[in-house]
Amino acid sequence: MRSSAERALTAAADAIVAATGDAQSAGGRALVLIDGRSGSGKTTLAALVARRLDGEPQIVALDDIYPGWDGLRDGAEIARRDVIAPFAAGMPSRWHRWDWAAHARAEAHTVDPDRPLIVEGAGVLTAQSAPLAPVRVWLSCPTDVRRHRALTRDGETYRPFWDRWAAQEDDHIARHDPATLATLPFEVR
Repeated sequence: MRSSAERALTAAADAIVAATGDAQSAGGRALVLIDGRSGSGKTTLAALVARRLDGEPQIVALDDIYPGWDGLRDGAEIARRDVIAPFAAGMPSRWHRWDWAAHARAEAHTVDPDRPLIVEGAGVLTAQSAPLAPVRVWLSCPTDVRRHRALTRDGETYRPFWDRWAAQEDDHIARHDPATLATLPFEVR
């Protein structure tokens, strides 16, 4: 039997795919932004959406872009500038993966403007990125559930950074209020 979180994410994926189809029918680009705090289910949801969308969807995860543990704001801006804005304009784009172990930029990746794009990560939904994407998702989830998921997923590597990252998420929410920018807000437990 599936958990309530799995059912909620599956229903969210179905709604996102429908909204993306509606946007494309209206002449928009297949661009989905998924934001939410750590452990809310963004990565899982992005994978579910990608499996359901036609056209070989691409996923860009901000976890691959953030320049380190203090890089939420910078990573979101890099994603907007180097990935989302060019894609929205129908242009190819390039971004560099962040090598967390070396603390440096790594290899470049290209985003094809002719294939659907899902960008997921805490901080991605801002007043600057929202007008560029027809489908904007905010995932909310109780803190204790998120923390359990994140620490189960990333283990002791993440534990010392949980509060530091949460403070950056708090700042993002205070500055941008991403829940109000979302076209599709979802609660996941």
